[in-house]
Amino acid sequence: MWLIFTAMLALAIVAFVMAAIFREDAYRAANKNNKGFWLIILGLAVAVNLFVPWLFLQLAGLVATIVFFVDVRPALQQVSGGRGGKGFWKRGRGGSSSDGPYGPYNGGR
Repeated sequence: MWLIFTAMLALAIVAFVMAAIFREDAYRAANKNNKGFWLIILGLAVAVNLFVPWLFLQLAGLVATIVFFVDVRPALQQVSGGRGGKGFWKRGRGGSSSDGPYGPYNGGR
């Protein structure tokens, strides 16, 4: 049981950090609630997992965390044009839009 509660806490912390990394305008562009809303909801999920031993509230926090991972995060990634919000995960992804699998495409020249 302790392992399940620890996993729920870790998942809530990861979701909170990811919600904090994405930019505010990405939330508006993805037509999701604003960044403050998700930070409050996920912060409450972390606090409940840490301090309140009631399973019902912890499950509510888990549902909020899953909604963030399944619905909000993919929409934010799509709007942000990649994997991360501020370029944290974008290292090493250089190149051009005309690059093929074996290097740049130059139109047969």
